[in-house]
Amino acid sequence: FSVPCSAILSSYLLGERLNLLGKLGCMLSLVGSTVMVIHAPEDEEVTTLDEMLSKLKEPGFLTYAAILLAVCLLLIFYLAPRYGQTNILIYLTICSVIGAFSVSSVKGLGIAIKGFFAGRPVLQHPLTWILVITLVASITTQINYLNKSLDIFNTSLVFPIYYVLFTTIVITTSIILFKEWVTMTVVDIIGTVCGFLTIILGVFLLHAFKDMDISLGNLPQVLQTEQQAPVTRDDKNILIEVDNSSIAPEDKPKVFMIYT
Repeated sequence: FSVPCSAILSSYLLGERLNLLGKLGCMLSLVGSTVMVIHAPEDEEVTTLDEMLSKLKEPGFLTYAAILLAVCLLLIFYLAPRYGQTNILIYLTICSVIGAFSVSSVKGLGIAIKGFFAGRPVLQHPLTWILVITLVASITTQINYLNKSLDIFNTSLVFPIYYVLFTTIVITTSIILFKEWVTMTVVDIIGTVCGFLTIILGVFLLHAFKDMDISLGNLPQVLQTEQQAPVTRDDKNILIEVDNSSIAPEDKPKVFMIYT
C-alpha cells in the first residue's frame, strides 16, 4: 500500500497532482501486489540464532553482502556528494541497498525475540547484538538519505522509485539468504515475476505522466488535441517560410524570415 497511499496523501496534503494515469498506476500497483503475495514463496523455517548464523556464514551470502557494502560506500562517499542533488537514483539506491541489511537484521531479531520468550539465552549470543547494531545503523542511514531525497525531489516520484528498488533488493536477498524460491513451482515463479512487473508498470504510469492534466472528463479533448497538434519545425539554420493565404495572394512575393 506504500505506493498508492503516498500518492493519494501527497495529492491531498501536499497539493501534488494525481491524474487519471496516476490513479490507474495505483490500481495496477495494488493488483500486482495481490498477485505477488498469492504466489510469493514461503519463508524457510529458521528457529534458532545458530541456524541464522549458519546461513549468514554461507559463501554466497557473504559475497553478496560484500558487494552491497562496496556499492553503498561508493554511493555515499563518491557519487552522493557529486550527483545526489540532481540525480534521484543516488539517494534512493543507498536506501534500497542498505535495506537488504535491515530486512535481514529484522528477521534475525524476530528469531531472537521468540527465543527470549521461550527462555533461551539469546542475550548471551553475540549474533543478537550484531543484529541490533546493524539494524540501528541501517535504519538511521535509510532515514537520513530518504529525507534528503524528499527535500529535493517530488514525493510522488520518490516513493514509487524507492519501492521498486527496495523490493528488488529484498527479493534478491531472500533468494540468496533463505533460498525461498527453491521449493517454488513454475506457476508460482511466473506469477511472482508477473506481479512484480505489474507493480513496476503501475509505478511508471504513476510518475512518468504526473504533470499531464488528464481526467475522465477531458480525456476526449486531450486525445483530439494530440491528434490535431501541428508539426513545428524548429531549425535555426534553415529558411522558414511564412505563408498566410488569407493575407498574401499566390501572385504576390512570399516573405522569408531568417532566425539567428
